[in-house]
Amino acid sequence: MSRIITRTLFAAALLSPAAAHAQHAPEEVAPGPDIVVTALRTPVERDRVSSSVTVLDEAAIRQEQPIALTDILVRTPGISITRNGGYGTATSIRIRGADAGQSVMVIDGMRLADPSSTAAGYGYSNLFIDDLDRIEILRGPQSILWGSDAIGGVVNVTTRSPEKPLEGSFAAEAGGLQTVSAKAGIGGASALVDWRLSGSTFTTDGISARSNGTEPDGYRRTAANGTARVHLAPAVSLDLRGYWSDSRNDFDGTSGDSAAFGLTSEWSGYAGLNFALADGRFTNRVAFLQTETDRTNYDPARKIRQLNFDAHGRIRRYEYQGTFAFSPAAQVVFGAEREEQRMTTASPGDNARPYALTPNKADTNSVYGELRLTPLSGLTLNGGLRHDDQSRFGGNTVASAGAVYTPNKGQTILRASYDEGYKAPSLYQLFSLYGAADLQPEKARGWEVGAEQALGQALRASATWFERDTDDLIDFAFCPTSGTLPVACYVPGTTTTRFGYYANVRKAHARGLEIAASARLGVFFAEGNYSWIEAQDRTSGSASFGRQLARVPRHLANAEAGIDLAQGAFKGLRASVAVRHAGQTFDRATGTTTLDGYWLTDLRAEWQAAFGLTFYGRVENVGDVRYETASGYGSLGRVAYLGVRSRF
Repeated sequence: MSRIITRTLFAAALLSPAAAHAQHAPEEVAPGPDIVVTALRTPVERDRVSSSVTVLDEAAIRQEQPIALTDILVRTPGISITRNGGYGTATSIRIRGADAGQSVMVIDGMRLADPSSTAAGYGYSNLFIDDLDRIEILRGPQSILWGSDAIGGVVNVTTRSPEKPLEGSFAAEAGGLQTVSAKAGIGGASALVDWRLSGSTFTTDGISARSNGTEPDGYRRTAANGTARVHLAPAVSLDLRGYWSDSRNDFDGTSGDSAAFGLTSEWSGYAGLNFALADGRFTNRVAFLQTETDRTNYDPARKIRQLNFDAHGRIRRYEYQGTFAFSPAAQVVFGAEREEQRMTTASPGDNARPYALTPNKADTNSVYGELRLTPLSGLTLNGGLRHDDQSRFGGNTVASAGAVYTPNKGQTILRASYDEGYKAPSLYQLFSLYGAADLQPEKARGWEVGAEQALGQALRASATWFERDTDDLIDFAFCPTSGTLPVACYVPGTTTTRFGYYANVRKAHARGLEIAASARLGVFFAEGNYSWIEAQDRTSGSASFGRQLARVPRHLANAEAGIDLAQGAFKGLRASVAVRHAGQTFDRATGTTTLDGYWLTDLRAEWQAAFGLTFYGRVENVGDVRYETASGYGSLGRVAYLGVRSRF
């Protein structure tokens, strides 16, 4: 029955779409560039947030012309990417050197994750820009409000919000490698309901996933999302939201070309009731969320059973969050959550015998609270606690505290914060053939200080220094090849030996500097950022002690400069050149294989031919640079695209 109810709510979200974002007060206005939602899971002024945050609005997103979300994330401070080939292949990001599974991904208030994956995080291979019009990146350990996985940070994206009774949009582009992308949306706003529905399709012949391969590995994806906010009363509203994607990607084996391919289907549904009490000073949100991911891999070269991997992951979340304003100078955010993770997996052998999907589960109950004070004009203080009780490892508590000061209404901002984060063991790490039921959560403690300075609208610059210690990191421990084997080297409950198991055996320390600046002078603009990240293994007795963590570049840089013409014969023309750099990295935690650093150059241009109609084009990797973000896997060379987009 619960499954039927969940799917019914999801269908309703798609049939009654709208522009309800990750904002939780009953009748909130869509946040602007000076408002942040992610930091407190409710809108707050950016100059009252003590942690480092990047906000990209719709204009900034469209000007970058990205295809996938990761295309624009890597142009922000402190983020690096690993991708095993072209679009659709395994993709992960690292925020400030944190492991790939140590970040939280949220779309329209729905937390995305796959509990059937090795680290139970989110795989970014199938999340494209689609109908997105806002991206927030909150850096540092953020488990106070976001719970498990929020060690590196949180990426929170929202889709478009309708402003007219009826409006629509579309975009289409085509380019090299037989790449075609199209998306469209329609929605409307009224006194009763605000709604929006959008869909997209993408296909490409791609490149060989393996760098030594010769046949291209194609990718196709179809997706849709919808949101609806129903205004039930002046202080009461109902949110329905849904996201769905379905994809197929070809991939290669470790030795080169292969006919193998994978199918991935993921969907998320949300139903939430918002209501306010005490003349609007006490806002409340009660919500139910469900996310499901199905992954199957096929190998046509197999003699009997071509399906060689089958996995299903499901997460259900029950949430309550309240925000109470004692006064303009004192507010508290508090809440309670329950998360239920389920995983079934199988790796069928090359035979006709039936195979069984093995189910596993873990549940977490949580409570949290954070107090925000403004004791004097321009100064904001915050502090909070969170306690989680998990059915496997028991209890865990994290804390945070911070301060932010602006003496001149945001022109100068000084920040300092201390934050803690944790990551629960994944179901795979607990229950797979190499699992260990006694795993404890990974724990992180971090702090940062930063400053921003603006000179009117012409110049803004910022600098942030951060440090983070992470203990009890879960890694694969190999069993000895001789002598008496420890108990951990036997499959739990059997006398069958195994060559390794997961254990809390690692420690890491990260520190770094993030610098960013943007400037505008007349029709000319320029912006850029540089990140220095020293993320080292600090595991006592390890041969890699003091070594930079795998696939974490020590140096990251981005820059863009160009012209933006607001008038004259070429009115509406914007053109720029952008460069991106990632430094040398180790490919794995141990071994000597390194991945060379690289510089990539892109050219972009767009022309607003008429109100609501824009033509655009770009050439990516102009120098046709050959590089790898994972050893043995290829990357896109020079590719050109042309497109058109419109809003009406």
